[in-house]
Amino acid sequence: MMEINNRVASHNYFITDTIETGIALTGTEIKSLRLGKCNIKDSYAVIKNNEVFLINTHIAHYEKGNIFNHEETRTRKLLLHKKEILKLNNKVTIEGYTLIPIKIYFKNGLAKVLLGVCKGKKNYDKKESLKEKDIARELQKEIKYH
Repeated sequence: MMEINNRVASHNYFITDTIETGIALTGTEIKSLRLGKCNIKDSYAVIKNNEVFLINTHIAHYEKGNIFNHEETRTRKLLLHKKEILKLNNKVTIEGYTLIPIKIYFKNGLAKVLLGVCKGKKNYDKKESLKEKDIARELQKEIKYH
C-alpha cells in the first residue's frame, strides 16, 4: 500500500516516542492520498481545546474531483482517545516537545498518521548524527569487501 514518509523529521528532531492516530479526511483527500500525492515535510500537530490538529499538510487536488474538491493545506483533525491527548498535552506544554507526523499510511483501509513526540536538534547535533551515519556506512563497506 501507499506510504508517505517524512524523511526530514529524523534529521531535524530527536524522536522520543511515537503514537498511531487516525485522521479525518474528505473523499477527494483519501483518493489523492491513495495516489501518493501528499507532502508532510513542513507539517506539525497542535493541541487546541483537547483536540489534536494536523497543520500545513499538503494533499494535492484530486484530478477527477469537481467542485467538491478539497482545499490543499487545510487543518485536519487527528483522532485520538482523551487519555492520549492529555498525555501528549503534558509532554508538549510542560516538557517542551513538538508533535511531528513521521508517516501517513493505510491500515485495514483506513488512513493513519504516525505522530512523533520530538525535541528539536541543534546544528551540532545534526552534524554529529551525520558523522555517525558516515562511520556506519564505512563499516558496512569494509564488511562487504572482506
